[in-house]
Amino acid sequence: MSAYLIYDVDIHDTELYGEFMRQVKPLVERMGGTYLARGGALEILEGDWAPTRIVLFEFPDMDSARRLFASEEYAPLKALRQTCSTGHVVIVEGVGA
Repeated sequence: MSAYLIYDVDIHDTELYGEFMRQVKPLVERMGGTYLARGGALEILEGDWAPTRIVLFEFPDMDSARRLFASEEYAPLKALRQTCSTGHVVIVEGVGA
C-alpha cells in the first residue's frame, strides 16, 4: 500500500537548501520515491496550521519511506537540511484499493 512522506519546511538559507534539493532528488528516486508536490502554491482552507512549504513524496509502502529517512545515505543530507531549514516530517499510509 502506498505511503506518503510529507515535509512542512521553513527555509532559512535558500542557497544551502537548493544544494540539499539537488542532492536529495536522485536518492529519493533511487529509493522508490516520487515527488508529487515540491513547494508549489498552497492555500489554507481551515484551521490554524500555517505550513510554509509542503514537499510530498509517494513511496511504495511505509517501509520504503522509513528506509529513506533512516538511511546512511540520507543522514548527511538530513543534517544539511537541518542547517538551512526547520519543519515537520510525517509519513501517512495511503488507502487500499
